[in-house]
Amino acid sequence: MATDEPDQHDSDRLEALGYRQELRRSLNVLGNISMGFAVVSPVVGLYAAAQVGMSVAGTAWVWALPLCLLGQCLVVCVYSELASQWPLAGGAYQWSRRLASPAFAWLSGWMWQFAVMFGNTTVAYLASPWLFALFGTVPTPTEQVLASVGFMLFCTLVNAYGINFLRWFVSLGIAAEAVASVLVGVTLLLVFRQHGFSLLTNFLGAPKGLGVSNLDGFLAAVAVAGWAFIGFDACVSTAEETKDAARQVPKAMWWSLLSVGLVVILNAISVELAHPDPAEVVAGKDLDPVTTAVTHAFGGWADKPFVLVVLVSFTACLMASQGGAARGLYSLARDDVFPFAKHVRKVNRHKAPIGGLVAATVISCAALPLGLNTSAMGSLITFGSAATFVPFFLLTVVALVARLRGSWAPSGAVRYGRLGTPLNALAVLWTGFEVVNICWPRAILAPVGAPWYQVWAALLGVGLVCVAGVAYLAVRKPHLRMRAADEDRPLGDELAPAVL
Repeated sequence: MATDEPDQHDSDRLEALGYRQELRRSLNVLGNISMGFAVVSPVVGLYAAAQVGMSVAGTAWVWALPLCLLGQCLVVCVYSELASQWPLAGGAYQWSRRLASPAFAWLSGWMWQFAVMFGNTTVAYLASPWLFALFGTVPTPTEQVLASVGFMLFCTLVNAYGINFLRWFVSLGIAAEAVASVLVGVTLLLVFRQHGFSLLTNFLGAPKGLGVSNLDGFLAAVAVAGWAFIGFDACVSTAEETKDAARQVPKAMWWSLLSVGLVVILNAISVELAHPDPAEVVAGKDLDPVTTAVTHAFGGWADKPFVLVVLVSFTACLMASQGGAARGLYSLARDDVFPFAKHVRKVNRHKAPIGGLVAATVISCAALPLGLNTSAMGSLITFGSAATFVPFFLLTVVALVARLRGSWAPSGAVRYGRLGTPLNALAVLWTGFEVVNICWPRAILAPVGAPWYQVWAALLGVGLVCVAGVAYLAVRKPHLRMRAADEDRPLGDELAPAVL
């Protein structure tokens, strides 16, 4: 009987927030952590950022990682208070509508949703070369895009069977992460270290070779390193499927971010100190420093098993992130404020948001042809990071304004008291800085001779999503439907939404 109490409590809480339980609430705190861990993913984060970071700031780029981790901890402080008070799927949208005007809240949710979906595009694109590496071949741009579509469809199929099936697959990915990240990282550092720790402060002439200062090179590394610490909001996406969500989701966010963050920093240091010649990475002769360090240390036999582990990690990351995107769309569509809402809000017999899954897959795949012309890894990473940090910034601003106006005082199980406002203010400063830093057009993060639109990829991508959202807002006026719905049902708090 005691086992059913948290479920009933959660269902009652969800009803008090204006919704009925449609998804299967079966995740415990470890299941929720696994979703966040898989999306943040130390393997994906390190592989996506290591080569680009070293190419712009040498081996000193590793110092960008603790800086980004500290900044993201500030964001999690704000997210924890919000998730504890309103444990709902589609967090950015749901929280903003309780703190800001309906128009601003809708646009914030729109931006967050497309950030996640285009982030999935980036993960699928970066994952596909590892499939070919398993067979010792290098894909053409067309083959890489087609393989990325295949990854998307496979992950959609797994997600369609519901949260328990998804959790099982994601757990396999986390097991692969443990092997690839913790054991390999520690072994590289303790057994196969080739260089002294002074190497970690060396730019190796990378910024000078690119015609920029050391500071410019390091700021570019910070822009790229931000990618390694996004995705903890996947814990929020599955809030309506987590038992005792108001308490467990904030814990899961902290566990996933801190555990992944520390492992990424450990592995980045280990790879650099075990790499036979880091200068080769700076010179562009080694495009995969992580695999080079591992195979040099363990021998050629480790090549294929390690590639397989990385491939599984990327797949688990995409599965969990795609599941988060689908639940965010479901949250928007059940309020009838997303295009084709009647279809997007559908839940199948496995209690999976099948309408959101299909929509998220179609939108993510639609952006993949951008990779046909050239391998723009740096541009894709900065674009994916920018699209994610903009919603972080908007939400922290909304929360801070609501605090200062007195229209929001955190009342969930997680509250930071007097520290809440200064922590929120620091989160605004951090996310605002990172948005500008990531969106700043840098030729050094694009392939040599890349067209102008790759250099401006982050700003252009964010701008296009924002313009499309404003156009939809002006034509379809979803914020008016939100206002009408809020008058008919409770928001789950005695506080009225603020105006922003």
